[in-house]
Amino acid sequence: QVQLVESGGGLVQAGGSLRLSCAASGIILSHYAMGWYRQAPGQQRELVASISNGGASTDYAASVKGRFTISRDNAQNMVYLQMSSLKPEDTGVYLCFRYDTGGWYGGRPAYWGQGTQVTVSS
Repeated sequence: QVQLVESGGGLVQAGGSLRLSCAASGIILSHYAMGWYRQAPGQQRELVASISNGGASTDYAASVKGRFTISRDNAQNMVYLQMSSLKPEDTGVYLCFRYDTGGWYGGRPAYWGQGTQVTVSS
């Protein structure tokens, strides 16, 4: 079955960096767009970044554009989220997900990981 396992979260000071990883199994990763959501306490889940199946097309929330970079390695079945210039408002659980299509535009989440906690201290 499809499994998505996130890692790389932790506690970091404001201005610092973290790299999140998502290991995928049970799927042919190159067939699907992938993305990251985040869930902060008391807030709605926010779509942070998306990447097309081949990696050529990406999309970011306005709140993270210029600071976060999504990437993928289909040969290794991995998806990454490089986060820089972190702010306290970036705190939350970051969840990796697989879209139901190869492109992210108009696609919907089909499978989710369990999430990894990111805490940014001021």
